[in-house]
Amino acid sequence: MMEHIRITKRVKNTPTVVSLYFKWNVKVLPGQFVMVWVPGYGEVPMSLSQTEDEKCITVKAYGDSTKKLIETEAGEWVFLRGPYGKPFSSTSGNKLLIGGGSGMASLKPLIDRNATGIIASRTFDELLFSDEFDEDHRIEVTEDGKKGIKGIVTDGIEVVNPEDFSMIYVCGPEKMLKAVYDKIKKLNVNAEFSMERSMKCGIGLCDSCSVDGFQVCVDGPVFNMKQLNGMTEFGTTRLLSSGKRVKI
Repeated sequence: MMEHIRITKRVKNTPTVVSLYFKWNVKVLPGQFVMVWVPGYGEVPMSLSQTEDEKCITVKAYGDSTKKLIETEAGEWVFLRGPYGKPFSSTSGNKLLIGGGSGMASLKPLIDRNATGIIASRTFDELLFSDEFDEDHRIEVTEDGKKGIKGIVTDGIEVVNPEDFSMIYVCGPEKMLKAVYDKIKKLNVNAEFSMERSMKCGIGLCDSCSVDGFQVCVDGPVFNMKQLNGMTEFGTTRLLSSGKRVKI
């Protein structure tokens, strides 16, 4: 059921990313998502970057709906329904969070004293939530080389031993997910990947988020290594909102 939610705070995280805070008395687990609607625009799926009493969605403008959403100010209203999807598994051990671009938002609720982060972005000013990690537990990677390691997210993995962590959590563009998967698939690791796909309904009816027979909105958005191992479309093709399949 759609609920009318008042935005209580708006924070600009980077030049292109904004976080919108709100009160919502609904339990949401890290990795789950909600469908967000601004009247006059289409619904968009959003993972929460904060899942406590005060909740938060972190938005980067990709299309008309997110462009409108990112302009929302404190005191204005949006509509939410959910939560939907399978969450990340929990672990009490050391964990490695690997986030690319705005994908770091989905991982933010997992940050604690046992977490090490690999935070990647194209430019230094787009590093998202890097300061949420202790200084000696964060690895920054930028394509422009102006902060941290110059390169891509897999270059950050070279700095750590993935097998030292009880769980690895990954979120970002699908090509990035595939690159990380290929990097660690032969190692003795447990890893979960939050997949981003075009979603219309969020409840498994429209099949617009289908990948190799899985519906990302219901069977995911979080998938483990074993599930990804059997996917031929993972990191290679996706469905557009029109239903046309294209290369990633």
